[in-house]
Amino acid sequence: MIEEPAMTAEPKPLEKGLMKAIVRERFGSPDVLQIKEVEKPAPNEVRGVLVKIYASSVNAADKHDMRGASLVIRLVGPLFRLSMGVRRPKEPGLGTDFAGVVETVRNDVTEFKPGDEVYGVANAAYAEYGLTRESRIALKPRNSSFEQSAAVPIAGFTALQALRDKGHVKPGQKVLINGAGGGVGTFAVQIAKAFGARVTAVTNSANLDMVRKLGADQVIDYTQEDYTKKGESYDLIVEIGASHSISDYKRIMNPNGTFVLVGFKDKIVRRLLYFIIRSRFASRGDKKFTFFIAKSNHDDLVVLKQFIEQGDIIPVIDRRYPLTETAQAIRYFEEGRTRGKIVITRDHDTDKPAWSDPYTPPRGGEHRDDSC
Repeated sequence: MIEEPAMTAEPKPLEKGLMKAIVRERFGSPDVLQIKEVEKPAPNEVRGVLVKIYASSVNAADKHDMRGASLVIRLVGPLFRLSMGVRRPKEPGLGTDFAGVVETVRNDVTEFKPGDEVYGVANAAYAEYGLTRESRIALKPRNSSFEQSAAVPIAGFTALQALRDKGHVKPGQKVLINGAGGGVGTFAVQIAKAFGARVTAVTNSANLDMVRKLGADQVIDYTQEDYTKKGESYDLIVEIGASHSISDYKRIMNPNGTFVLVGFKDKIVRRLLYFIIRSRFASRGDKKFTFFIAKSNHDDLVVLKQFIEQGDIIPVIDRRYPLTETAQAIRYFEEGRTRGKIVITRDHDTDKPAWSDPYTPPRGGEHRDDSC
């Protein structure tokens, strides 16, 4: 029997100490998701900050966590310290990205206080409240709404670390981003431009104008042409779509070029596992291939905040869904047509906090909006 999905649940008043949250008891399709009243968590020694969540966003990891990771991902997961259930979820909650307001903190939390508007990653963020670590949140950008801020953390971490830490991007380098229209891709295009790179963005026909507006110097419609056969070469390839073979990528890389794989695509992970087994993962000749899982941390949230406040990054939001329609949001994500990010909103009635003080970015950004 299929459990009632989250989208059909009717809101109702909560008892003191309870909250609404998306939960599941087993792996499966979005039909396993339910909205239930559960006990509001309290700060503990590991996660010392309780936040009132005003928005969260959907990531690929949420899909894997909901459906259960494939065999390939279960094999590679321990290499990157990923903890995931095998037969059933380790925890009933779901979701990571959030933006909201600090509700309460433990005595040993020194950087944040109740009332602070923050963003970052939390445990089981598809809920009205969530627990997080002091080291994985930051004050949210002053010129960004809760919804925009919630779209940033995991996708922003991934794009930033792929370009800066793994790709070592430098001004003037030729950077190709495949999958430029999605959550990570829209951030990668903007961050690469902020670092001074010349960006080629690969996406589908519907997203071409959007990625141009985000700053791409050149756009390629993968439905019309194969970017590995254009005769161009690149200093850095950030691969989100995982659409070609390792030999195809090697052919279009400049000497000393770098290829960075982003995310969990079974097809490409199988190829990279081959390199691990053959001890050739780190390098093939003068061309480096690497794969990583982004690490959530306070310092990078501050960097992303600065990019947003300077107008270098504008979060792109495709659709918004209320918490009660989380199942529908993930169904839409699984269709593979998302432009930017999908945001899950909360309705805390009239309890919404005031906006941050009026703030104007010192440069750029005003001509773009999240409806790109």
